[in-house]
Amino acid sequence: MKILVSACLLGLPTRFDLLSKPCDKILNLLEKHVIIPVCPEQLGGLGTPRPPSEIQGGKGWNGEEKVINIKGEDVTENFVRGAELTVKIARLLKVDLVILKSGSPSCGVHEVYDGTFTKNLVRGSGVTAWFLKKEGFHVVDENDSLLDDLV
Repeated sequence: MKILVSACLLGLPTRFDLLSKPCDKILNLLEKHVIIPVCPEQLGGLGTPRPPSEIQGGKGWNGEEKVINIKGEDVTENFVRGAELTVKIARLLKVDLVILKSGSPSCGVHEVYDGTFTKNLVRGSGVTAWFLKKEGFHVVDENDSLLDDLV
């Protein structure tokens, strides 16, 4: 299987805080599957480290919201560009599955932070997760039980 994965889940320091969130379940997939790491925020032109960002409005991304960093800067264009490039990579490589980092304003599949920078999670998708789902890709996060079946 070809699986596109948030790079931070593979232990790469691509998060806004220059850290990673390695996930053993996903690292174990390296033995049997082709894993393609991506960081949509970096693809969109944001550096690492970078100020944390959240989708405004408290409902995740639906195509018209703004993504604002903690400094008050609008980084929506970077998030959209990164999402579009991630979709291009997924199409080009004909991936079978996408595994993204939960909670992220780019990669959150089921939940994202509410835009208030108070660590409050709400139901909704991140920008990249939304674009990938819209294009018909099978998108899960690192907590999905499907991963247990793939190892």
